[in-house]
Amino acid sequence: MNDIEALHKRNSRVEADKAWETSKTRRAVIAIGTYVIACAYLAFLQVPQFYLHAAVPPVAFLISTLSLPIIKTWWVEKIYQKS
Repeated sequence: MNDIEALHKRNSRVEADKAWETSKTRRAVIAIGTYVIACAYLAFLQVPQFYLHAAVPPVAFLISTLSLPIIKTWWVEKIYQKS
């Protein structure tokens, strides 16, 4: 394998990693996993309506990920560009 092929493979890997980091699938998997774990924990503690209380962390996570692109744009324009 020559250097150019190795570089193309590396770039493909980096692009795939970036796509995964920003994907809706990743967000959904994390939110669902968080919900399941919170449900199990709160059920173990015998919290009434645990299924409802368990929704708070994943909803907060999803809201925070939705706001990140806005904050990133602001940060790049106002903070990063000044450096």
